[in-house]
Amino acid sequence: MRPSRTRIKVCGITRLEDGLAAAQGADAIGFIFWPKSERFVTPDTMASIARRMPAFVDAVAVFVNPSVTEVEVVLRAWPASTLQFHGEETPGFCAQFDRPWIKAVRAKPGVDLLECLLPYQEASGWMIDAFHDQIYGGTGRSFDWKLVPRDLPRPWMLSGGLTVDNVVDAVRTMHPWGVDVSSGVEVAKGIKDPAKIAAFIEGVRLADV
Repeated sequence: MRPSRTRIKVCGITRLEDGLAAAQGADAIGFIFWPKSERFVTPDTMASIARRMPAFVDAVAVFVNPSVTEVEVVLRAWPASTLQFHGEETPGFCAQFDRPWIKAVRAKPGVDLLECLLPYQEASGWMIDAFHDQIYGGTGRSFDWKLVPRDLPRPWMLSGGLTVDNVVDAVRTMHPWGVDVSSGVEVAKGIKDPAKIAAFIEGVRLADV
């Protein structure tokens, strides 16, 4: 499914000013609720930032193997537009929260991505990220895009090592439904650079032409 316009998510938001910078052109901002992440935020932090976002900018809550209670605590603080599951969650677990959800998988040679994703047909979208044996997302690593199966039957997002230097090629080569960026628009872990965000968004729009 080739989109008419590539959607953009800026993930790992930890500060209001970064969320507002992303909202100048991104479709969504992501908040990390995995305690081992250097971009981890509390539910109250997400709520304080998300309520300041303009209309049509989605707040995505990102989890790695959470408990039901952990997800519910976040949703009580702020009713996230979308949930993203980045671990080994089952389809049934992901679907139980009455929210649209995204399932992420990590690409590496020898892994059949389509086989991994097909059980998650009820997801609003799939995300394909770079593999790391200890970190789920935000690694700054890219991967061999040839590992991505062609003609995936669900909208899918490309993640992993995207920057202003490679996003034009990524969009024009892979035609993803959306792209997800975190470390590629940072000056430090969890601290975004407004100029890098703007340049990244401009690159995606250029690639769409």
